[in-house]
Amino acid sequence: MEHRDQQVLDFAHEHSAHGAWLVTIIAASGSSPRPVGSLLACADDGTRAGSVSGGCVEEDLLERLADGEFAGHRAAQVEYGVSAEENARLGLPCGGRLILLLQRLGPGDRSWLAALGAAIRERRCLCRSVALASGETTLADDDTAALPQLGEGIFRQVFGPRQRLLLVGAGELAASLAELALAMDYEVLVTDPRQSALDQWSGPAVPLLQGMPDDIAREHAADRHSLVITLTHDPRIDDMALMEALESEAWYVGALGSRRTTEARRERLLALGVPETALARLHAPVGLPIGSKTPLEIAVAIMAELVQLRHRGPAAA
Repeated sequence: MEHRDQQVLDFAHEHSAHGAWLVTIIAASGSSPRPVGSLLACADDGTRAGSVSGGCVEEDLLERLADGEFAGHRAAQVEYGVSAEENARLGLPCGGRLILLLQRLGPGDRSWLAALGAAIRERRCLCRSVALASGETTLADDDTAALPQLGEGIFRQVFGPRQRLLLVGAGELAASLAELALAMDYEVLVTDPRQSALDQWSGPAVPLLQGMPDDIAREHAADRHSLVITLTHDPRIDDMALMEALESEAWYVGALGSRRTTEARRERLLALGVPETALARLHAPVGLPIGSKTPLEIAVAIMAELVQLRHRGPAAA
């Protein structure tokens, strides 16, 4: 599955040659159904990609575009949720309010659309700055995890690669975790040095990488847009991956296990030469403490922790 932003940008790039609109949520308040920065691309033939509400806002907006309400404009702003009656009509949550930026796309926009799509594929970050009055778009390299910002007549949004989650251990928990992570738009890789475990994989169709865990972590999940979680309960496997991941740029490193197992793991890793500063980055026991027991419940706890961390601080890159 492709990165959702990449899907929308690729669609906009394809259809901009013949006319299309790129719609971005530039501000939201209350119970917004989609976050600021969400994208919707609408081609003149009525096809579309992406979403700004998942409901009637899209239908209303497409109808207004088809009626030519914004014809002749390079950019326009549209607000939804200005009254309780409109919220009820459009199915917005109570108090929800959205401000959308509409950009008219043409052949001249194909270069920056292509550049954003390429950056996502190449695991690089670019900042898109849009002048609200004119729709003029500029791009700049940006290695921060800044959230979308609106100010001084400019909307700025950093586009970066899809979050890559490396699961170490091809068991039942990894299968449940992979299902949830894919649904939340993570790129998921599964590794296990035991070919027999990979042969019995029961999860979704994701890349299955046979090899030494430290080598796999180094090659596939070492940048700051990566996460590594060990799940095998076998220290001969998990510790190898953790030794590599904890001293890489991966922003999240987690390990399954009880508190007693975690303390024993910590002592082993210290003895193996992993610095205290690196060990301080380890999330273990992995996941939020919600009393989870079954593989799916544990997977929910892990994904809930990732949601919490990504919305709390700089790990949102």
